[in-house]
Amino acid sequence: MQFLYSWSLNPSEDLEADLQQFFADKDRPRDYYAFAEQLIHGTIENLDVIDEKIRSLAENWDFDRIARVDLAILRLAIFEMLFRKDIPPVVSINEAIDLSKTFSSADSRRFINGILDRVKDQLDRPARSAIDD
Repeated sequence: MQFLYSWSLNPSEDLEADLQQFFADKDRPRDYYAFAEQLIHGTIENLDVIDEKIRSLAENWDFDRIARVDLAILRLAIFEMLFRKDIPPVVSINEAIDLSKTFSSADSRRFINGILDRVKDQLDRPARSAIDD
């Protein structure tokens, strides 16, 4: 989520270089963060679909006025819910709420939860279990 937030403020053409720099400061070797990189790549590659989903569900909200940190949390969670069948949707929602507790406000938490609940309700898969591909 932190990388997606940073990237949303200053996107570049060289995602790999950005990731290399981002993970260079971490305590563990880069391969430890392979799952995070999958989520980052998937979110960015599907950004148009994800942002359209947010726009369609954020009634009475101007997309450009959504706080960037909230947008990063929403984008990550919606990517997981739409494209990662190995992650139960309720897990994505719970993780997003936990991130919002750390990085956002109580009002944002309610907004994020409301959007993600609506995404969950539109899915054609179980909310509490993963699907093996």
